[in-house]
Amino acid sequence: MMTDVSLPRWLVLFLAVLAAWAVLDRILVPSVRWFIRQRTNRVLDQVRHRLRLEIRPFQQTKRQVLIDRLLFSPKVMEAVEAHAREEGMPRELAMARAERYAREIVPTFNAYLYFQVGYWLARRLAELLYRVRVGFVDESGLEGVGPDDTVIFVMNHRSNMDYVLVAYLAADRAALSYAVGEWARIWPFHMLIRSMGAYFVRRNSRNALYRRVLEGYVAMATEAGVTQAIYPEGGLTRDGLTRPPKLGLLEYMLRGFKSQGKGDLLLLPVGINYDRTLEDRTLLRDDKEESRTRLTARALGTTTSFLWRNLVLALGNRWYRFGYACVNFGAPISLRTFLDRLGVDDLEALSREERFQVVEALGQVVMEGVKEVIPVLPVSLVATVLVEDGQEPLTAMGLKARVERLIQKLEERGAHLYVPRKDRDYAFTVGLRMLTLRKVVVEEDGLYRPVAQELPLLRYYANAIRHHLDEAPTP
Repeated sequence: MMTDVSLPRWLVLFLAVLAAWAVLDRILVPSVRWFIRQRTNRVLDQVRHRLRLEIRPFQQTKRQVLIDRLLFSPKVMEAVEAHAREEGMPRELAMARAERYAREIVPTFNAYLYFQVGYWLARRLAELLYRVRVGFVDESGLEGVGPDDTVIFVMNHRSNMDYVLVAYLAADRAALSYAVGEWARIWPFHMLIRSMGAYFVRRNSRNALYRRVLEGYVAMATEAGVTQAIYPEGGLTRDGLTRPPKLGLLEYMLRGFKSQGKGDLLLLPVGINYDRTLEDRTLLRDDKEESRTRLTARALGTTTSFLWRNLVLALGNRWYRFGYACVNFGAPISLRTFLDRLGVDDLEALSREERFQVVEALGQVVMEGVKEVIPVLPVSLVATVLVEDGQEPLTAMGLKARVERLIQKLEERGAHLYVPRKDRDYAFTVGLRMLTLRKVVVEEDGLYRPVAQELPLLRYYANAIRHHLDEAPTP
């Protein structure tokens, strides 16, 4: 005999949710994981044969294992104990705080996302906005990298496009693990960024426990041979000149280097330059007196206006890409050779002050190497001449003659020039065209002169190559 059973609507809904959760947890999620794992293994097999700097086992280790290894390392455990004493809190609470920091920092590298999704996005975006070029590569230096060596890409920082550009151009050499700021922790993009091997850094944190956890991860990754990329300037240049290096991350990496180990730590200078950086006008503003809210609102307004203008130009078939973006790769700087030159056998045996002096000296050497390979591009050439001549009107022929003399001077000093199509006349033409399209330079009766209020922008692009001329920075 059959009878009807009545259930409350809330109970039916609850049972339906449980059933859906069971299907998701037992069938769909394992299937998706299997699918991604198969694709990831296939990509790893493909790239393993073409990468000059191989993917390390550390990068394929499960994230939870790395977090546990980091949390239970002796230095982090000491920091947890110290933090609990200083804050007057239970050790368990201090440990939970350290775990939160570790989960925030430690990435989870996925080769499929990096080489298929990330590379495709980086290439499309870079080539949509710029004519992307590799100007110079020290091939002999790269060929000397051994299988046990750890390579750190050290770069100047001109634009947030640097991350995209270098990841795209270095994809046939290495899978880079970036240190990225808090700007990258935007949902849901932070999941993609973390899956591509980037680790988040709180740039100005004074929290001793956080800094010890960060130090532990960076040292652990360096010791495991992970290829990393850092910007020692600590932020974007605001005047076009390279900034003095901040040495925190570099010091952490040196702590992960074992002087008696088989491999070396190689610091690879990378120079980046653009005919136009997307943030140039925002960076030039003196914003020290403004509140963070006003700065955010103004930056949003500038970005919206910029996007609207370029959309209008694109719809009218009058849009040009933002000139050339060029990257140079210099010769690796050997840490072991550097320490031998200083007579240092073991960094760990040095006092804190002595170790910092070594790191500071190394930072200066590395930044000089970076400055040496910053490429010279058309806009920087024309901007340099216009800044030197002030507001004196020049004919196109007069301006071209000055650019030609500047090129000869730079070549004599060993600067790396990227001359499009190997045609100096064309390089001059595209540099001047970029500045006139932006109305930074105006043409009247056949004479070209810079717009007075745009002189800071011209100095910004001239300062990108100022160091090649061995002259004092433009004020």
